Amino acid sequence: MNITHVFSLLGGLALFLYGMDLMGKSLERQAGSRLQKILSRLTDNPFKGFLLGLAVTAVIQSSSATTVMVVGFVNSGIMQLHQAAGIIMGSNVGTTVTSWLLSLTGLEGDSLLIQLFKPSTFSPLLAFIGILLFMFGGEKKKGIGGILIGFAILMTGMTAMSDAVSPLENEPWFTELFVRFSNPILGVLVGALVTAVIQSSSASVGILQALSSTGVITYGSAIPIIMGQNIGTCATALISSVGTNKNARRAAMIHLYFNVIGVTVFLVLFYGLNAVFHFSFITDVIAPWGIAVVHTAFNLGATALLLPFTGLLERLACLTIPDDEKKEKFALLDERLLNTPSVAVEQARSVTSEMAEMARSGVLQAMSLTHRWDADLAQKVREQEKQVDRYEDALGTYLVKLSGHELNHDDSQQVNTLLHTISDFERISDYSLNLLLSAQEIHDKEITFSADAQEELSVLEDVVQDLLNRTTEAFRQNDLHLASKVEPMESVLGELVRAIKARHIARLQAGSCSIHYGFVLDDLLTSYSRICAHCSNVAVAQIEVAQDSFDTHAYLSDLRHNKAAEESKAFQRRVDRYRARYRFPQDEAAGGGPDDKKEEF
Repeated sequence: MNITHVFSLLGGLALFLYGMDLMGKSLERQAGSRLQKILSRLTDNPFKGFLLGLAVTAVIQSSSATTVMVVGFVNSGIMQLHQAAGIIMGSNVGTTVTSWLLSLTGLEGDSLLIQLFKPSTFSPLLAFIGILLFMFGGEKKKGIGGILIGFAILMTGMTAMSDAVSPLENEPWFTELFVRFSNPILGVLVGALVTAVIQSSSASVGILQALSSTGVITYGSAIPIIMGQNIGTCATALISSVGTNKNARRAAMIHLYFNVIGVTVFLVLFYGLNAVFHFSFITDVIAPWGIAVVHTAFNLGATALLLPFTGLLERLACLTIPDDEKKEKFALLDERLLNTPSVAVEQARSVTSEMAEMARSGVLQAMSLTHRWDADLAQKVREQEKQVDRYEDALGTYLVKLSGHELNHDDSQQVNTLLHTISDFERISDYSLNLLLSAQEIHDKEITFSADAQEELSVLEDVVQDLLNRTTEAFRQNDLHLASKVEPMESVLGELVRAIKARHIARLQAGSCSIHYGFVLDDLLTSYSRICAHCSNVAVAQIEVAQDSFDTHAYLSDLRHNKAAEESKAFQRRVDRYRARYRFPQDEAAGGGPDDKKEEF
């Protein structure tokens, strides 16, 4: 083996690692929302958790990425520790898919079918189809093209490595080296070290499969190395858990204990049985498919052994990282999830939904204080408003970082929507403090509203509550139909606000209302109007971003004034329905609404 072979080996390794990375990321982007749905199906059943971990890893082709996601979920409080164990075991089995794909390089034979299944035959064709899709297709076809190109590069790198190491077949030192790896302890250490360095068990197994083409590696030397590779892959999750809370670190320890215990039991049983039965295949040369068989058999066997004892693994991790008196905190948004953008987008959306609910709850609580003052509830409103501010800061930073990653079209739309809406939810929360100040003024000055004013404000508050509920629910469910109902209701609220102001002036002129009430009333009406305007912003953002546009002024103008447009007709029908629903009691008694009074709005 000369220097040119070394260069070829390094080049093949580079192509192999790049192809694996490209294929994995392309698969992840293509999965998109489906990956989010899979991850949302958390369960307390270890077997279902195992299937979940297997499915996710089969999609993104990386057990390391899955375990890092699990650590991030536990650190964020999304996932409980007992839910993580089954998923981690499933990820170990899911990663064996790659080794079976790579074993195609070891196919031998002259038949047409075998020739067609050889990577050297189909990889160039896949690369050609992939580049055509990538250059000339839409986003979905570009994603498929990326998968095909990544797979072709992966297989090309694998073939290049196999060709580069083929001269080692005649090198005595290379043969001697793998004879030494037949020592179980040494083989496990080498496999663990190489995998920990490149942080991918799939990649290290692929390298071993390439080296197996030399015909030097036997089952006896390969088995300990494969066992070590399973331990070495734990390094990624352990590194990722640094700086996390205790349960997240325990999740990484469960991954380590699962593999260490599994490897220990497997080696003790295997070499114990070998001492009795003297397996003849130990000295046989192992092929790439043989490595895939051993890799899969170990992970399936370890899972079958330890899946019923996930509780014991959890307790072992808790003994390793014990509790203390310090209260654990969950990360609001875990940056580890940024490496899987579709999951990070869903996490950001979930946190924004929490923020929206806090803003809604704060406004409704502050609204109730205008009727009955409660100092404890007032303090709760203040604390919630501060919490919403913290959410906005965290989300803004997180979304800016997330937007710097390569996102598919759906995820990009989601990020745009979130960037446009978090400030509106924060402003809605701000107005809960304005309502709180008005409520305190009513309480301190003992302001009493007239019966008519109380009835009018009651109708207005019903509209505000309905608007807030519809807006937060439309956002949480990403329901564009529900979002389209917000703007008509906001329009009716504007009419009611103008009617209340006109009626207040009439009462002032008649001497039936005090000037003190007028100041508080104006503050309340302003707060309610601003709250509903921000609700409208949130709903319009959802609708416009979904249409790949964000021109709010043009959208609202067309909605209100383009009478021929179907959307405008639907808008007017909804306005009429809400006018009929939200009428002042005086108007209902008279059989008319605000418009029937011919007041100047």
